[in-house]
Amino acid sequence: MWDPTTYLRFGDERSRPFHELLARVSAARPRAVVDLGCGPGTLTATLVDRWPDSRLTGLDSSAEMIARAVALDSPVDFALADVRDWHPGPDTDVVISNAVLQWVPGHRDLLVRWARELPARAWLAVQVPGNVDEPSHRALRAVAARPAWRDTLAPLLRKTTVDDAAGYAQLLTAAGCAVDAWETTYVHLLPAPVDTDHPVLSWLEGTALRPIRAALPAADWSDFRAELGVRLAEAYPVRQGQVYFPFRRVFFVARTGAPVEEKQ
Repeated sequence: MWDPTTYLRFGDERSRPFHELLARVSAARPRAVVDLGCGPGTLTATLVDRWPDSRLTGLDSSAEMIARAVALDSPVDFALADVRDWHPGPDTDVVISNAVLQWVPGHRDLLVRWARELPARAWLAVQVPGNVDEPSHRALRAVAARPAWRDTLAPLLRKTTVDDAAGYAQLLTAAGCAVDAWETTYVHLLPAPVDTDHPVLSWLEGTALRPIRAALPAADWSDFRAELGVRLAEAYPVRQGQVYFPFRRVFFVARTGAPVEEKQ
């Protein structure tokens, strides 16, 4: 279960990659725009200002996220759906997938299918976190491997890996697209007030810790959370009242049926 309020604790930090991804999409008047994995809809709703005459759709597999998105009272059509089952319509000119596909096994095959099913000159814009080997996730896996929890948590840990920018560029170029791919490591400066949870722990509660919290009884969750907090405090010490939290993200924008030399 996704908690929109927890996810939005770091709204500015989570929204920046979305806007930087869309800055590389030059579609002027797309007929239909689809945001796959739209979450609480706050970012999807900003597309109304950019493409006011387009048919905008936001899809997510979380009923809680879609309920929050619908409550925005936006012109966007929000609906519950699994990205693995989605197929583009003949007028889908822009597809966005922001921080979603890292959760989806076999997403490389999905990308190739979407690229082939989209109309010519359509845009496919994707961003995925590339942080699975960072100290935050290594600490999470180490605590989850403890005897008290490993049998319960092993099946829940994210096993889907993501490619680097070059890997996705090669994949989609082979599918007939012109590709613009890059990576960015943000250094998020997270405030760390005294006598509050470590900010990286709070960050993870909005994403990677979600299935773990749902699987553990309250007492076990409290113990798990406390041990993880100690490890995170060691990995990300507080300096000048804040934590310096590097976060790598991988971006790629592909245009279907476009010659390789065509600029994005």
